[in-house]
Amino acid sequence: MKYPAVLPFTEILPQLSTFDAIIDARSPSEFAEDHIPGAINCPVLDDAQRVCVGTMYKQINAFEAKKVGAMMIARNIAQHIETLFIDKPKDWKPLIYCWRGGSRSGAMSHILAKIGWPVIQLDGGYKEYRRHVSATIAEHAERLTYTVVCGPTGSGKSRLLQVLAAQGAQVLDLEKLAAHRGSVLGNLPTALQPSQKAFESSIWELLRNFDPALPVFVESESKKVGNLRVPDALMDKIRSSPCLAITLSQPNRVKLLMDDYLHFVSDPTLLNTQLSCLVALHGRETISRWQKMAVDGHMEELVEALLVKHYDPAYLQSIKRNFGQFSAAQVLDLADISDETFLSAARGLHPATRTSFT
Repeated sequence: MKYPAVLPFTEILPQLSTFDAIIDARSPSEFAEDHIPGAINCPVLDDAQRVCVGTMYKQINAFEAKKVGAMMIARNIAQHIETLFIDKPKDWKPLIYCWRGGSRSGAMSHILAKIGWPVIQLDGGYKEYRRHVSATIAEHAERLTYTVVCGPTGSGKSRLLQVLAAQGAQVLDLEKLAAHRGSVLGNLPTALQPSQKAFESSIWELLRNFDPALPVFVESESKKVGNLRVPDALMDKIRSSPCLAITLSQPNRVKLLMDDYLHFVSDPTLLNTQLSCLVALHGRETISRWQKMAVDGHMEELVEALLVKHYDPAYLQSIKRNFGQFSAAQVLDLADISDETFLSAARGLHPATRTSFT
């Protein structure tokens, strides 16, 4: 094969895991929005340089813009070779792509291939990858079977999924992928939500690698997790799947939420800002009373009030309306929220024990 070889994504996909590096030659902002899973960002033009060259195209002419662009691209590629690739052996095999598979990835592919590396360039670039994800995510969702972990807020659904994953089970943790806990108080203090495209890329990557012979454990999510929307085909399949209902005592639910939402417990001002979003549902008088509980340090009392007045009624209404097999759900009663309890529950559910939910 002559290098650089320019191949379509459908031909590259079966060997995606065999590349020694997947190089995204786009700018940092393009990479941050979404990229092929596992890719590293080696921009041939950074964001400011892209603006500069683009402006020259419009205000001067293409020839002058190309001269300046070539100068910048050559310098950037040289820096990547010096800092990242100089120690790579002759059989090091990178996949390189940019937005459309044009000049940016073409320039890097050409130079690396001239050095002697077996370079593959993605025909159509990220745009073709994105088209493939959009076209096939429903197909991957449909070929799998799901066990839907249900339970009211604070019952330990997310913790159970985490332990299941650690035990080797197939887990689709949508809240983890979305960097959000799926409620009005769900924003994580240390992480921004990814873009919708990046969220879908993460889902696609997991679904395509799951074994159809084994169940996928997933939480009974809403159609939106924070600002992100779960793909319709996936949500439809999840909502028609067998359910597992977790039960946990009210005191343990309060304790679990106090642990999981420590950033709110330690910052009443932040909590009260979020509680203001519930005024339309519960009225100013109720929200003011809850906010006073937060300021006064009565957090356990506040958490219990939120469960009884807000979360539990919403959960019961949603679960009965949206999950058709919930009435036949197998019940999993957790005695407490200790690590040992969750580990024991996960081991009982792991496919190796031949537990069936069909």
